[in-house]
Amino acid sequence: MEFTPLKLNTFLFFKLPSAFWCGVRAKHISPEKCVASVKFRWFNQNPFNSMYFAVQAMAAELTTGALVMYQIKKSEKNISMLVANNKGNFTKKAKGRITFTCNQGNLIAEAIQRAIATGEGQTFWMKSVGIDEMGDQVSEMDFEWSIKLK
Repeated sequence: MEFTPLKLNTFLFFKLPSAFWCGVRAKHISPEKCVASVKFRWFNQNPFNSMYFAVQAMAAELTTGALVMYQIKKSEKNISMLVANNKGNFTKKAKGRITFTCNQGNLIAEAIQRAIATGEGQTFWMKSVGIDEMGDQVSEMDFEWSIKLK
């Protein structure tokens, strides 16, 4: 799969439809950075008149997972990937359009090289930060990814 926002959003539609229907959309991807956004709407609300935490987690995970997929494809190796752990911190009600950014693509290439060199699975943590339209941080999500040669 070629890595463009359009291709990622098509992937969402077919492989992660709940994220797609909640409004999660990829906006940018490069080897080091991925950006996704989601707008607060009736469909993704919680009882407290803000965005449901799981919708934020879907957008945040997309930014980290797309970078993992990008680097695996670039390696031309058959590598599996899986979220092993996650944690989140919510600092403000998520209203309006929330943009999640992960700038840690460089961590993945190193882990892939270690997995190839050792033949052992590798784990690494990646962070995605959610910012609202006013520039305030609303959440921060960390995902521990596990990769392994097949």
